Amino acid sequence: MKRYLFAAAITVLCLGLFCSFPTMNNQAQAASTEKITVLNPMGTPPPIERTPMAPRLDTIEGKTIYIVNDGYPGSEILCAEMEKGFKETYPSTTFIYKDKRGGMGGADQALWTEMEEKADAMIIPLGH
Repeated sequence: MKRYLFAAAITVLCLGLFCSFPTMNNQAQAASTEKITVLNPMGTPPPIERTPMAPRLDTIEGKTIYIVNDGYPGSEILCAEMEKGFKETYPSTTFIYKDKRGGMGGADQALWTEMEEKADAMIIPLGH
């Protein structure tokens, strides 16, 4: 009796699968005639405009160099040591230390304006 029920269940399942094939095939045929538009999620980045680096100074003798601390942890020690070492090595060069904690990011326009007018170069240690 169990075998009969098992065979009947298998037969019903097979008939169900067999009968569903034409329905799936009809759906596939209907879908193949439809046109769909697919967009590329990657997008197209804008072209990059290259900016050349600033020309190097021939010498720093007699120049004004700004050392700007951007506030990265530990950078105040590095900036102080750089200023001390540079002043000893280049006594005729003016080194100006500026503490700009909170990042440069253009927020302190007065400092940028001052450096544009007075500085020949700038040293800024950036974290990472």
